[in-house]
Amino acid sequence: MGYSVPTPIQAQAIPVVLQGEDVMGAAQTGTGKTAGFALPILQRLMLHANTSVSPARHPVRALMLAPTRELADQIFVNVRDYAKYTPLRVAVVFGGVDIKPQLASLRQGCEILIATPGRLLDHIEQKSLALTQVQALVLDEADRMLDMGFLPDIHRIIRLLPIERQSLMFSATFSPEIRKLAETFLRNPKLIEVARRNALADNVEQTFFRLTSDEQKRSAVSHLLKERALTQVIVFTNTKIGA
Repeated sequence: MGYSVPTPIQAQAIPVVLQGEDVMGAAQTGTGKTAGFALPILQRLMLHANTSVSPARHPVRALMLAPTRELADQIFVNVRDYAKYTPLRVAVVFGGVDIKPQLASLRQGCEILIATPGRLLDHIEQKSLALTQVQALVLDEADRMLDMGFLPDIHRIIRLLPIERQSLMFSATFSPEIRKLAETFLRNPKLIEVARRNALADNVEQTFFRLTSDEQKRSAVSHLLKERALTQVIVFTNTKIGA
């Protein structure tokens, strides 16, 4: 995997997760937090790993929730690589795509399931999976999940899980809403914080321009692109027409 020295979040999280304790972690994207929670969870799951071909012998034991399909797929790729030389099975489910291939994957059984909340509930309603043997729950980028309106779905999912489990929550911020959510399902969590709350990533520059018309906005964007000779740019607009 190319790892030689753990990142700060990995160095702090891995020992705590290995001990089976709950975690409330603050870390920016790109800090290596996926390995920080996934590697120790895989280590703990290996205690029950088996090579049986029967799907029934591979129930969901770790559930990792993410706000978007892009993040869910990214976590899936990482965890699949981590588990490559183990008998543990990994699957991912998210919306915006055909559900049938996901059903086929779930029928094979998986100890680690990565999912977006909405699509996970779709599968639960179709009875294509059970969460009665989940030993570890991870909420990644919990602040984004709340921003996207997933709080009711999260509560529904948590109610379906065993009471006795390990729970981990990672968020870029510790807002009052995040703290309130943490109080509902984390038990005496260890606080892990590797960046200042609400901190800006070191490699991000922010500049504010006060522009009053669409023409001024277009001219400013064009000027910046030419002046800085930028070749890769993402421009966000609030409407399709504006784009």
